Amino acid sequence: MDQLTINAIRILSAEAIQKANSGHPGLPLGSAPIAYTLYQYFLKFNNKDPKWDDRDRFVLSAGHGSMLDYSLLYLYGFGLTKEDIMNFRQLGSKTPGHPEYGHTVGIETTTGPLGQGIANAVGMAVAEAHLAAVFNREGFPVVDHYTYALCGDGCLEEGISYEACSFAGTHELGKLILFYDDNDITIEGNTDITFKEDVGMRFAAQNWQVLHVDLVAHPDDVALISKAIEEAKAEKSKPSIIICKTKIGYGTPLEGSHKCHGSPLGVENLQKTKEKLGWPCAEAFDVPAEVFAHTAEAGARGAEKEEAWKAMFAEYEKAYPELAKAYKAAMSGEMVDLTKVEDLFKWEKPMATRQTSSVVLNKIAALVPELMGGSADLAPSNLSDMKNTDTITYGDFAPGHYEGRNMHFGIREHAMAAITNGMQLHGGLRCYCATFFIFSDYCKHAIRLSALMNIPVIYILTHDSIGVGEDGPTHEPVEQLIALRSIPNMKVYRPADGKETAAAWISALTGTAPTALVLTRQNLPQYEGSGLKALKGAYVLEDCDGTPDVLLLATGSEVELCVKAKAELAAEGIKARVVSMPCFEEFEKQSDEYKESVIPSAVKARVCVEAGSPYSWYKYAGDNGEIIAMNTFGASGPAPLLFKKFGFTVENVVEKAKKSLAK
Repeated sequence: MDQLTINAIRILSAEAIQKANSGHPGLPLGSAPIAYTLYQYFLKFNNKDPKWDDRDRFVLSAGHGSMLDYSLLYLYGFGLTKEDIMNFRQLGSKTPGHPEYGHTVGIETTTGPLGQGIANAVGMAVAEAHLAAVFNREGFPVVDHYTYALCGDGCLEEGISYEACSFAGTHELGKLILFYDDNDITIEGNTDITFKEDVGMRFAAQNWQVLHVDLVAHPDDVALISKAIEEAKAEKSKPSIIICKTKIGYGTPLEGSHKCHGSPLGVENLQKTKEKLGWPCAEAFDVPAEVFAHTAEAGARGAEKEEAWKAMFAEYEKAYPELAKAYKAAMSGEMVDLTKVEDLFKWEKPMATRQTSSVVLNKIAALVPELMGGSADLAPSNLSDMKNTDTITYGDFAPGHYEGRNMHFGIREHAMAAITNGMQLHGGLRCYCATFFIFSDYCKHAIRLSALMNIPVIYILTHDSIGVGEDGPTHEPVEQLIALRSIPNMKVYRPADGKETAAAWISALTGTAPTALVLTRQNLPQYEGSGLKALKGAYVLEDCDGTPDVLLLATGSEVELCVKAKAELAAEGIKARVVSMPCFEEFEKQSDEYKESVIPSAVKARVCVEAGSPYSWYKYAGDNGEIIAMNTFGASGPAPLLFKKFGFTVENVVEKAKKSLAK
């Protein structure tokens, strides 16, 4: 039955790819025994309740081998049908080209961009370790599961895998197990042309347990794979990598060749594969009934485990009612209504929005116990840590102290963002990470995946403009705002004061999309007219009597220029309205009536001001509008001199307003 089921995974995968005339058969054919052994004998899951809190997580980091995932989900009863398998890579199917979280039941994260899945798995292991430390009590292992991931050579060549695996080893994440499908093949050919390092020594140096399984010498040896998994689970203080020597495209005429990495086998080769493997079914996509009976045994065992877990949790509720209540609140995503917390909206003296964000973060942290996050070695600068008080100790997440809520990611921006995605995907946490805005470029692919998966990760991005000053153009973000705003399903907040910062945090914690909080280094004034109106994305901060002659639109630090320019224009008899636009994306969700009330189409004279790329603003400037923005890189020097050099002055706003009025 082991061999028959392994071959079922192989043949289903190859048939689906052949029918689609698109896909990657090599990995499913080679890795089938690894995935089968895990699902049949080790993975804790209940296919009738795929979101059971205490399930094991499986991440296919090598997401191009997605048919491996889909074959498993079909055979193990997660709801995929034969027709779903036949519709692989077709429009609207449940079996897209790469695994997509939220689209296919049983998929734990969206993978395909190589290395992301490894980092997501690290994040899931972080979440498991943290929640176990917070909620488990003697005799009550409420949180007690493993995170497994499967990767290939490509994942390990990507830099993100070094970052994430170094973090995992440093933090001794013993319940993380990584399978490495070591087949020596990528799209261009043998890995000898690019990748000769000793992977085992690399992982040993990163404090991982290194295990080996030779599936070339011992094809489909379930016992060998099982022994390695048992050894990995026995090691509690280190993550484990199981290096599985395999042949890509096992059982096919193209076995061992890069020609089966990313192309269908071809009808003739597929038939020869079936003959070589002794496949008993004549019709495509047919699977022997005994295979389904066999795989159902694993699902039944999982259902029994969940029932035992529920019984244990019932006793836990009696013994620790407050903890049980907190656990259920965390896992359900229950959230206090932060709009009612008046203390978030009391500001007096000028402050940088990185400082106001720190104040808001710490006030919220006391109210939201599942809030967890940290920075890529920049917490003292971006003020992203949760500070201990007389009544609350947040602590640092570290070996022996997994209950800590402050993360130290090290100088690993890409892995930081992807690890945070994994933490958020696990459930039970509200997650954020932080760096300088300029380094959001290092995070970009993981940020994009946050948006694609529709998960509410919060990105704290400070030092948001040429206000960085003396550090110069290498550290002064110019094009980053437009880059993040261009991502579908992404909220980008650039607040102008403390109340707008509080509103931005509330939006980030109550929505389902990821949010970037883009924050200043330099002090900004506090405005009387700001507040929860910022949740609408844009609003009238200061107005004039009657219809305005000109609209002054800005975000963040440049709002101050518009407020001062309004006063100067008023002295000359020109009526101006100041519109603060902290979040374009939220503004665009408002009704046409609201948008018209803020930016009336009849008022053609407009000035848009932002210390970043102008490309976000053409829509709002209109034909007669003027834009004050950055069309070059910045420079090194004191921030006030830079703002003057690049035209961010009250005088220039006034001049541009008059120019727009004259058109």
